[in-house]
Amino acid sequence: QVQLVESGGGLVQAGESLRLSCTASGNIFSMHSMGWYRQAPGKQRDAIAIITSIGATNYAGSVKGRCTISRDNAKNTVYLQMDNLKFEDTAVYYCYVNQGGRVYWGQGTQVTVSS
Repeated sequence: QVQLVESGGGLVQAGESLRLSCTASGNIFSMHSMGWYRQAPGKQRDAIAIITSIGATNYAGSVKGRCTISRDNAKNTVYLQMDNLKFEDTAVYYCYVNQGGRVYWGQGTQVTVSS
């Protein structure tokens, strides 16, 4: 089993920045991808960023240029740096680990951006 704990969410004003963190523990192997989804009220959960085991990254168009995903393999932690936040970034942000096709999710952290 793998457990994920997110942190770093909060209430910010438009234009400000936040850094989300997600630390995995448990039966973690070295080769896995990690990433972030978000879910706004009344909407589906959407992928926003992914980072592979070798550090390749990909972003959703809605956050490209404003967000940076990174990871610290020694700490089994993935980060999401979000800059120039917009009102429409308001959502619950979930991290995940894809390990051998099995996906584990964190509990989510709320990000609220006031306009």
